[in-house]
Amino acid sequence: MNYPYVTEFRQSLVEWFNAEKRDLPWRHTTDPYKIWVSEVMLQQTRVDTVIPYYNRFMESFPTLDLLAEAPQDYLLKHWEGLGYYSRVRNLQAGAREVLENYGGVVPDNRHEISKLKGVGPYTAGAILSIAYNKPEHAVDGNVMRVLSRVLDIHDDIALPKTKKIFEVAVEELIDPNHASSFNQGLMELGALICTPTSPKCLLCPVREYCTAFNEGEPEKLPVKSKKIKMKHLTYEVLICEDVNGKFLMEQRPEEGLLAKLWQFPMIDTSQSSIENFTKEYPLEGQAKQELISFKHVFSHLTWHLNSYYMKCETATMGNWLTPEQIERLPMPVPMLKIWEEVKKQIIGK
Repeated sequence: MNYPYVTEFRQSLVEWFNAEKRDLPWRHTTDPYKIWVSEVMLQQTRVDTVIPYYNRFMESFPTLDLLAEAPQDYLLKHWEGLGYYSRVRNLQAGAREVLENYGGVVPDNRHEISKLKGVGPYTAGAILSIAYNKPEHAVDGNVMRVLSRVLDIHDDIALPKTKKIFEVAVEELIDPNHASSFNQGLMELGALICTPTSPKCLLCPVREYCTAFNEGEPEKLPVKSKKIKMKHLTYEVLICEDVNGKFLMEQRPEEGLLAKLWQFPMIDTSQSSIENFTKEYPLEGQAKQELISFKHVFSHLTWHLNSYYMKCETATMGNWLTPEQIERLPMPVPMLKIWEEVKKQIIGK
């Protein structure tokens, strides 16, 4: 890459970041464990959403040792509502690997840190640069957007192979003495100034060195192909209460979407129905009561949920839990929404 303004670009970006950076809780530490937690939480999740989760997580798991030893249900309860639960399972697995293989010290080089469960190229670079101030690339969507405009890169950022182009670019541009501020500056610039639509170019500290700004068409970059088609699934959700005030719950499988979280029984309408399901739990002569219907959108999947409450006979099979027990279980957001409706419409009466 032949970029003539490397020194000026570095200085302008680092000075802007140090002067204008947001006051975020993980920016008050260089502890690699705490940086690691913040970076994992920030994947696919807005900063404003992460802040209270991060603070609560750090109160309960202030050290890597405590995270490694935590019971999984207790750990998942702290992640409840953040989504992408494999992140926290991988984080705990990675913490255990650090204890077992690296004496409890998060590795300070890309070769070793990349061996940890769930640590990809971006997370590795973020920890190394922010915690250890190592001049390592940390390329996320914000960074690709900023650099595609600055360097006039027209490669499709939706293609995995394109990320390598930006990693090489960061390696050549990064300030070797201020790697933490440089990488965080690129991310901050993408989050606050160099936004996907209507970028605030007049407020940008590096606009003088930006090819897209000088050509007057920054919004044409980055090039990004369309996402894969959304899949839609419809479920009937059964909230079944027995004569003792206990509710039927089930735990999702150990692998896959929302692994090991708890839910009310979900019936895929393309394969079965509530009527078939309730043959196992004879009713006390009471018809089902409709509670709430809504949709929940994942990255490439949409659930259409219709929830129903009904009284059922006490049964020996299944997990029949009191409301107090249910409150302690880690549940996905759609189930929390239904549970709130149960408390309001059923338990609250």
